[in-house]
Amino acid sequence: MRHVLSMLQLGVKPSQEILTLAHWLKKNWQSGDRTPWLAGRSLALLFEKPSLRTRLSFEAGMIQLGGNAIYLSQDVGWQTRESVSDFIRVLAEYCDALVCRTFDHQTVMELASYDVMPIVNGLTDRSHPCQALSDIFTMQEVLGQDLRGRQVTFIGDANNVCRSLAVAACGAGMRFRILGAPNYFLGAAWIEELKSHLPQADLVQTEDPREALREADFVYTDVWTSMGQEAETQVRRQAFSPLQVNRKLMQLAPSSARVLHCLPARRGEEITDEVIDSSASLVIAQAGNRMHLQKGLLLWIGRHMGWLAHPLPASASC
Repeated sequence: MRHVLSMLQLGVKPSQEILTLAHWLKKNWQSGDRTPWLAGRSLALLFEKPSLRTRLSFEAGMIQLGGNAIYLSQDVGWQTRESVSDFIRVLAEYCDALVCRTFDHQTVMELASYDVMPIVNGLTDRSHPCQALSDIFTMQEVLGQDLRGRQVTFIGDANNVCRSLAVAACGAGMRFRILGAPNYFLGAAWIEELKSHLPQADLVQTEDPREALREADFVYTDVWTSMGQEAETQVRRQAFSPLQVNRKLMQLAPSSARVLHCLPARRGEEITDEVIDSSASLVIAQAGNRMHLQKGLLLWIGRHMGWLAHPLPASASC
């Protein structure tokens, strides 16, 4: 069974395969190719958190691949009306794969443990692999598919997006820098886990903007307060306000540096309008690439599961 639960669980080689398929699919899509690779297949979307990009990119992507997506609202009784075991085994009778967007990472781990259908993590409090892979995809579009030696600087809370991007970037041979505040950096145990998978990972955490930004190819930020952390809003604003991505901060980075944000953004808080709407910003293209990357991910799962309605050509080899 092929699950995508976290970047560490996925691994470097499968990540590269998914990225290769995504680039190939986007190129074909732009040329008008609408081959229904997953004709007759159904993708269930089980979300505990609200979503724009994750939900619509998976729905649109699955439709473009010839399949269909079914959004499950709370009326299905998820985690209230029956056991997880019964729920996932019945779901597997109707659908081919499941995207789960939830709070607790253990939820997707438990769903995958029954091994009855591929489970894709659409976001948890620990990990956001689809976002991280899409971010690497976007960086490759700008600098080419070999990102070794390039640098991405993440500014703000070392949250689920930061953790996933750190793994994806280090797996691609990039330098990863975190510009943050005390008490909001990656913990030693997590870094040790990263190094156990990627011994050559080049990751530095710092409170010094000059150190973090002077060689940045990409400057990435996210909201300071994520869903479920609303009680900490004022404390977090105080901690991160010196790190707002504004014109002054961007002047510490090379003039060629590009700006990334996974959205939604709190404009005027972690990033200013002047920066997010600038010619250096890749934010809208980055959001659009969620669909293309996730099409590659779904095709990767489909290829391994024997679902493809048509054989993949040699040009899609990865």
